[in-house]
Amino acid sequence: ADGFRVWVHYHRSADAAQAVRKEIEEAGGQARLIRFDVASPEQVAAALVPELEAEGPLAVLVNNAGVTRDGLVARMSDDDWNHVLATDLSGPFHVTRAALKGMMKARRGRIVNVASVAGQLGNPGQANYAAAKAGLVGFTRSLAREYARRNVLVNAVSPGFIETDMTADLPADEILPGIPLARAGRPDEVAAGLYSLCSEEAA
Repeated sequence: ADGFRVWVHYHRSADAAQAVRKEIEEAGGQARLIRFDVASPEQVAAALVPELEAEGPLAVLVNNAGVTRDGLVARMSDDDWNHVLATDLSGPFHVTRAALKGMMKARRGRIVNVASVAGQLGNPGQANYAAAKAGLVGFTRSLAREYARRNVLVNAVSPGFIETDMTADLPADEILPGIPLARAGRPDEVAAGLYSLCSEEAA
């Protein structure tokens, strides 16, 4: 709606990615699909880097890939810990590193990392997810300090309980009483916050 050409990244959800592209195109926008696993530096290098070299630098990068594998720490497997950290923390590192070269050369760019209130508050059964999101906030702060002089501005947003596939199985009746508005947030509300950080008005 605001004139951006959108690259829709996905890993496994090809049908959902196609639906997003169709929705953008039907609204008069331009979209393309790009597939890789953010947790794999090899896949990021093979799939994203050539696209960036061919198309030029991204104006905006939103790191919002995320997974959960919940469980109490005493029973959490190494695989569940490592999988969440690899996707939710190392993933933004791999993608950002690939995007930064062009942004620095253009002396312009916006990066927004989608963290979570879990990174500040913690959540029972989500030590891996909370640790990854807390790490993402620290990563954001360091990035912002490293690249502000190149006019590459880096921020994080930390949504609470948002209506998405990731929260569909969570006990809403236990969570909603702790939210002042007593309702879940909507993806479009998060998107509005993201856009405000990426606009010229947020310079």
